Order: sequence, then structure tokens, then C-alpha cells
Amino acid sequence: MKGIVTIIAGLLLMGSVAQASEFGFYTFPDFDKVIYGDDDRVDLYQISNPNWVSRARSTVALVKNSSLRPVENGFTYQQNTLGQRMGLCENERFREQPSLAFCSGFLVAPNMMVTAGHCIQNQSQCNATSFVFDFALSGQGRVPAGFPRKNVYRCKQVLGQRLVGTGEDWAIVEIDRAVTDRRPLPLRRSGVPEVNTPLAVAGHPSGLPLKVAAGAGVRSVNRSGYLVANLDTYGGNSGSAVFNLRTGNVEGILVRGERDYQRSRTGCTQSVRCENNSCRGEDVTLITRVCGINGQPCN
Repeated sequence: MKGIVTIIAGLLLMGSVAQASEFGFYTFPDFDKVIYGDDDRVDLYQISNPNWVSRARSTVALVKNSSLRPVENGFTYQQNTLGQRMGLCENERFREQPSLAFCSGFLVAPNMMVTAGHCIQNQSQCNATSFVFDFALSGQGRVPAGFPRKNVYRCKQVLGQRLVGTGEDWAIVEIDRAVTDRRPLPLRRSGVPEVNTPLAVAGHPSGLPLKVAAGAGVRSVNRSGYLVANLDTYGGNSGSAVFNLRTGNVEGILVRGERDYQRSRTGCTQSVRCENNSCRGEDVTLITRVCGINGQPCN
């Protein structure tokens, strides 16, 4: 096991140094700051900051193998819209976009992904999962019809996993080959963020194409290994990278939070909305708790 953690730590360090030295600090685009619970999500094509685009492109959609249909040079999928699947109200944004991902994840080394522990609980679940890059709109209404084979990766092995009630919730996975067309994300290596540190999240809320949401901050840090933030996230965001907007580094993994939807008076489904400092907040497992990253051996 010592050999495994040494290899993991070396790969993670190489990815982190290359990313941090090239990109350094950056600012997030000037989006209106909205209250927790309002829809703060934007599509990737709406972001012009190249440093942020690069980071967002290193996130993945976790998709069931059975949801992808092999075709020449790649895969297609059934484009069932989120509105159809959830019975969304007419005023819900993104209701006409397809819902495909069951969780999110992100690249931490050329051949390693991190996600939430409840998304990948064992080797069997990992074997049934594809890790898909670039499930994102390339322009207004331009939904990807499929994915080139080079953007779809499969699980080789679960290197470590933990799911502890309301505590730690993470998994680190070795994929079937190295990723060469994008960089591993830079990670916090020690310590914890301060309260009110500005945050953003990149992932696949409700299984949608990649979305980014900023306008959030750290509410508190729990001794059980997670922080609480007012991030605008949904189911499907589980496993998403949560970024520190001052440093560009990953602070943690989105794992759980407030109930996403509720039934409206007219019978359709609508998003739950909260005041900025109300509701329970969203829980983010600290990235420093993940084996290999924290120097501890992966079982």
C-alpha cells in the first residue's frame, strides 16, 4: 500500500505544480451575485476567462455505461430532457436540456479521478460507469449529440473510498488510460479555508450539461472533514469540484445538501429557494481528506 500512495502522491503533485505555476491567481467573470437558492448556474460557453474554462474542462460527467450507445468513433445517448424527466415547471431554466449524468467528478492526476464516495461505492459500480469529458453546450442551444471515443474513459480500479454518514464522502478512481488533452486540477494540500472564502462549483446539476455556479462562500468548517457553503447545486452535482476563487485551487468535493425540488401549487416541479444564510447549506468534503492527496495510504 505504501507504494501505491507514493505513486499517487507523485502523480498528484506533478499535476498540481504544472497547473498552479501556469495559471496562478485569477478572477471570476462579473456575474450578478444572487442569493442562495436562486439559479446562479451558467453554461460553459458563457464564460470567457480562459483560466476558469481550463479548470471546468477538467471536470467529468459520471454516466452509466448502459446510457451510452457505441457508434463509429464514439458514443451517442438518448436525449431525454430534464423537464420531461422531472415534470419541471415552465419557468425552470435548462428544462429543455438533456439529463444524462448521475454524478460529477474531476481530474486530479493524468489517470485519476475524484468523485463523491456515494457515487462510486465499490468496484462493481465503478466498472459500470463511464467518465465523460465535454458534456457541455458549445453555444446557445448547441447540445452535444454524442461524444468522441477519446472523451470517454472507463474505470480500472477504485484506489480508495470513504462514506461516513454526515462526515467524509469521497472516492478516488484510476481510469483505463491517461488523459493527455487537459490538465489535472490544482488542489489544496494542507489547512482549511477561512469562513467567507469565495467559492464556485463546476459539475452536472440534475444530470445536465456542465454548469458553473459562483456567488457562494464558506459558512463554516466542520471537524468531521467537510465545509458548509451556500452553493447553488442539485443532485448530479455530487462529486463536483468546489474551487477557491482567490487561489483557483480545489477546496473539496460537493457531497450533499438541501432538498433540490418541491411540488408547486399547480402540480409541476420547481426548485427550492432559500435566503442567503438560511436552509442547511451544502456540504463539501475537504479535498485534503482524500487518500493519496493527504499522504495516507489508499486501502
